[in-house]
Amino acid sequence: MKANIVLLPGDGIGPEVVGEARRILEHVAGKFGHEFSFDVHQIGGASIDQFNSPLTDETLAACKAADAVLLGAVGGHKWDNNPPALRPETGLLALRKGLGVFANLRPVKVHPDLLSASPIKAERLAGVDIIVVRELTGGLYFGQPKKREMRDGHEYAVDTLEYFDYEVRRVMELAFRLASGRSKKVASVDKANVLESSRLWRKIANEVAAANPEVSIEHVLVDTASMKLVTSPATFDVMVTENMFGDILTDEASVLSGSMGMLPSASLGSGGPGLYEPIHGSAPDIAGKGIANPLGTILSSALMLRYSFNLEHEAACIEAAVDAAISAGCRTADLGGSLGTRQMADEVLARLA
Repeated sequence: MKANIVLLPGDGIGPEVVGEARRILEHVAGKFGHEFSFDVHQIGGASIDQFNSPLTDETLAACKAADAVLLGAVGGHKWDNNPPALRPETGLLALRKGLGVFANLRPVKVHPDLLSASPIKAERLAGVDIIVVRELTGGLYFGQPKKREMRDGHEYAVDTLEYFDYEVRRVMELAFRLASGRSKKVASVDKANVLESSRLWRKIANEVAAANPEVSIEHVLVDTASMKLVTSPATFDVMVTENMFGDILTDEASVLSGSMGMLPSASLGSGGPGLYEPIHGSAPDIAGKGIANPLGTILSSALMLRYSFNLEHEAACIEAAVDAAISAGCRTADLGGSLGTRQMADEVLARLA
């Protein structure tokens, strides 16, 4: 098959890990007779520095025209004091909204040989295999109005958590479709004891559950979910939640795998190109040192092959190569090892070959 992939290296360690994922994809293309072309664009702080915009119209247009998009990371201390329109994260939010990718899938699976890398007791990690489905284009990050002003001599700020019923329904239906092919159980995470938006969320969740009786549903308050993620994570299978809750819970869940550098993600919509990225940030403290863990980005490229190109075998080959490298003791610094970014990718490539 032929496919055009837009690469958005971004900031910090983004260019380093995206570069290694590209090498993996190029190898897969050659090995299995595919033709992948790559188009590189800027986003985030790098785009601000070059174009005075965190996401240019040209970059967004290129992403919309692509078959898939692979992103590294955005952000860094350099731009922390910029006004909102010139923050790197603003570009990422605009990209998600522009592509219409309303569901972010974040698989959390614990490799048996990395049990000791997690601060959680090994017996609590046995059998952990979770997919978190995070709603991605609604909630606090996109609610209107946003404002910050002076009122009665004090600074005053407003962010609005808002959802339409159709935004909840489409992400909930996706979660149930995923669960139907797994263990047929969904944990819907909300704060319905306090928030009106969560009461709408729960209402729609129950309606979708009624239409899918073969899948069971459990409603879990977000504070309880955060506790259960560290005390009994294996009880979760498919977890679905709103934007900010999902952002926080998946960062917490990364502790289970031993490092945030291990976890991939896929952001999907109803038709356009998917957006793929590791869940970690730009890590400016280690940028340029060649020690970042590339596995989250490499595994994100596997999700790209699976969800955007329907290349299940090729995706599974990448995942198997990553598993084999870990089983052989290959580790970057975040996992207690000494391999650099390029060396870790080389170990995966060797097992692909």
